[in-house]
Amino acid sequence: METKVQGARNWAFLLSVAHGNLSTDTVTLAEGQDTLEAGTVLGKVTANGEYVMSPAAEEAGKEGAETATAILAVRTATASGPTDALVVNGLAEVKSDLLIFDGSVDDAAKISAKREQLAAAFIKVR
Repeated sequence: METKVQGARNWAFLLSVAHGNLSTDTVTLAEGQDTLEAGTVLGKVTANGEYVMSPAAEEAGKEGAETATAILAVRTATASGPTDALVVNGLAEVKSDLLIFDGSVDDAAKISAKREQLAAAFIKVR
């Protein structure tokens, strides 16, 4: 019998949101990131306005994305091109242990910096 592993569940990272649609928006994810799981911490690329996984420091071609501003709400594939996706981008509380960070966010100090950036976007990490 084959064993299957369930990925992150859509919206599972979320503790609370503001009434209505105040906490969510639809954004465009940049292509070539494969499939991003719900709970992925995102930043906005200044040049084109698309969102990518938020790296720990500025990277060429992803300038601006080093500042975390949103969290992906649902699992989304980006391999076939830029894709619209639902994100939580303000007035929310989220579970810290269910957030997914870029591989460059690899120590406590960098994770703490991402938490502070999300707090600046009115997303409290609990």
